[in-house]
Amino acid sequence: MSVRALVVDPSASAAVRLAEVPDPVPGPGQVLVDVSHASLNYGDLNDARSGRVPVGAVLGSDAAGVVVRAAADGTGPAVGTQVVALTAGAFAERVAIDVGALAEVPKGLEPAQAAALPVAGVAALRSLRAAGLGPDKRVLVTGASGGVGRFAIQLAARAGAHVIASVGSAARGEGLTEAGADEVLIGLEGLQRPVDVVIDSVGGPQLVAVWNLLAPGGSVQSVGWTSGEPAVFPPYATVGPAKSLTSFVIEGDVGADLAVLTELAAEGFLDVEIGWRGSWDRFDEAAEALRGRRVFGKAVMTLGSPS
Repeated sequence: MSVRALVVDPSASAAVRLAEVPDPVPGPGQVLVDVSHASLNYGDLNDARSGRVPVGAVLGSDAAGVVVRAAADGTGPAVGTQVVALTAGAFAERVAIDVGALAEVPKGLEPAQAAALPVAGVAALRSLRAAGLGPDKRVLVTGASGGVGRFAIQLAARAGAHVIASVGSAARGEGLTEAGADEVLIGLEGLQRPVDVVIDSVGGPQLVAVWNLLAPGGSVQSVGWTSGEPAVFPPYATVGPAKSLTSFVIEGDVGADLAVLTELAAEGFLDVEIGWRGSWDRFDEAAEALRGRRVFGKAVMTLGSPS
């Protein structure tokens, strides 16, 4: 038996192609999920080209679908449960998923919306938590029109912070005030007062600039590097009152955080902006739109037969 999947292929135009792979065999603490929707992240594109995901391996991290086989050890959701997961190899028609990597999708939340939450939502939630989010904190979110950025704005505003959204153009700032941003800036133009927290998805020279804007005791969380440019700190930039620049990666079980995010979304407290939708046989189109920064929010693919 085999299933279709998006696998890494350096010879393909986007370094990814549809292929047949063996039907997954779940371990005792895993469920089998028939995937209906998957979300494409900027990091997936880098994984396909960098070698982080090997040639021939299934790409992807974000998936939503239905449990078709429960875990053999009795843990996790029952057959027929709609779930969302953060798991390696998510871009396949059927995936074996650790029970700690998923959450049940609440009623009222569409599978496409749920699929958009795992990487971007968990990154926003955990990076804000690690930075010490709290009421009255000044929070700067760079790359704010992307998936992580939009979730970070909403979560920080919900916590009572003063939220500053940084985007690359006026067009990319549309809707961010409604999402909860108190200020929307092009780059860092006009930002003069120090900030307490930075959720940075851009890297490069802008990372150096936000470091200089960070208040004593503040925290920069480096969650992405979409600029692809080096960050060069001038001499003595790190000499002074204590503040921190922290690398970020999602580790460990994410089920509890996914449950929080899906409940917030289902209750209308977290808006899931989907800027690109289409069949997974249009992967190249989605990848090009994401790399060209033409996606506002998330890109979500429907899995199934080519259209």
